[in-house]
Amino acid sequence: MDKVSSGWAGQAAALLICGGITLLAQPLLGVIDLANIVMLFLLAVVVVAARWGRGAATTASFASTALFDFFFVPPRFSFSVHNAQYLITFAVMLLVALLISHLTTGLRQSAIEAAQREAQTRALYALAQRLAGGLTVAQVVQEVRDFLHVQVQHDMQVLLPSAQEQLQPMPGETLHLDMATQVVLHSAYQQPQTVELDRNEPPLLLVPLLGATRPRGMLLVSAPHLQRPLVEAVASLLATALERLHFVEVAEQQRMQVVTERLRSSILAALSHDIRTPLTVLYGLADSLTLPQQGLSPAALETAATLREQALRLHHLVNNLLDMARLHAGLVQLRKEWQPLEEVIGASLKLSAASLQQHTLRLDLPDNFPLLEFDAVLLERVLCNLLENAARYAPVGSEIRLQATLEEGCACIGVCNAGEGFPPDKLTQVFEPFERASQQPGGSGMGLAICRAVVEAHGGHIKAENQPGGGACVRFTLPLGQPPEIATEELP
Repeated sequence: MDKVSSGWAGQAAALLICGGITLLAQPLLGVIDLANIVMLFLLAVVVVAARWGRGAATTASFASTALFDFFFVPPRFSFSVHNAQYLITFAVMLLVALLISHLTTGLRQSAIEAAQREAQTRALYALAQRLAGGLTVAQVVQEVRDFLHVQVQHDMQVLLPSAQEQLQPMPGETLHLDMATQVVLHSAYQQPQTVELDRNEPPLLLVPLLGATRPRGMLLVSAPHLQRPLVEAVASLLATALERLHFVEVAEQQRMQVVTERLRSSILAALSHDIRTPLTVLYGLADSLTLPQQGLSPAALETAATLREQALRLHHLVNNLLDMARLHAGLVQLRKEWQPLEEVIGASLKLSAASLQQHTLRLDLPDNFPLLEFDAVLLERVLCNLLENAARYAPVGSEIRLQATLEEGCACIGVCNAGEGFPPDKLTQVFEPFERASQQPGGSGMGLAICRAVVEAHGGHIKAENQPGGGACVRFTLPLGQPPEIATEELP
């Protein structure tokens, strides 16, 4: 029996309506033609099909044909037919009744399905509105769980990826799946596709939550096969909501980072500017105490030299803070000129001579190195910071190597030492302000941050890496560009 039929109630109703049409048409016999009485029975079939479905309509078709033959076709009250033309009437009547019942039932079924789709569409629209206002992942997942519980009458579970891209259930939930199902689950997540596991009753649907940039998790629902389109539509809405929450969180982190950096730069600039003058005076006074004409005792002279050294170190730190604040605020204007790299390397080595005096320096510079366009003062600061860092974290007497090479479209400059190297988990963090790669005393955590700011302002990139044989390297690139042609004069 068709799923939309009304069972025995529909069958009984079909027989009663056909019987009622028979009683109603008895007084009309002899007044109207038999063809019009056939129309009354066809009307009964249409009514039964529209109200009770295909099964009851089929019963009404056969009952109408039998009743018309028995009560109206001569000889009456008998199923015998003397006129063969009535056989054609019976056949056409039965076929037309069956066809009308089929078409009416199909129309009724289409109307029911359209109403169901409209109800689902309205429910999905309401769900989308609630998900759009969700503020947390737990809130949007609960909205989806409530929706599927009403629409599918089955529970669901959402798995979200961890930092290591491993699917995990929501906090407070447990994943109860056999090993084979978990393997299929992770495979469907790595290569996003909907998987239906028929070994469960009802089937278990594994639907990936596909975001615009990457999968956002998996949705597990125990639902019949016919409800798969609805579950996939819900998964799409959930993926959109999860991706929206992700980008909202990223935007908030970026906003807080910008505010923090702006505040930190303002504080650094104010402190550095106010401390710079008294430090200069302090260094001058300490330097004057070390002069021979002061006549200080050896102990006092040593104290004055230490005071001068520490004042100079603090002065460099304040300069770094001020430079960092200016670079972050965008107040530094690059004065780029085409010039040889050898000159700024020589100036940097002279300024870093005190730091390098206990190490061996090795220079690897190719001949005929092209001119580069850079700000000599800022690039000199970069090289000084890299050389001082390399000397600070390298064993005494070890080699420090400064090399320059040509790569595709850029010049690569690197400073390497034979120290312990960078921690593997801090190769990118070492360029953040106040981030130190080692706990050894003497560093402020600002040198590499200034180097990155200056290099990126020149359109280059900087990275830290560890050497295979031990030690660390910091390499940065500068764009080659197109240097101007230098006119030469021929000697007479």
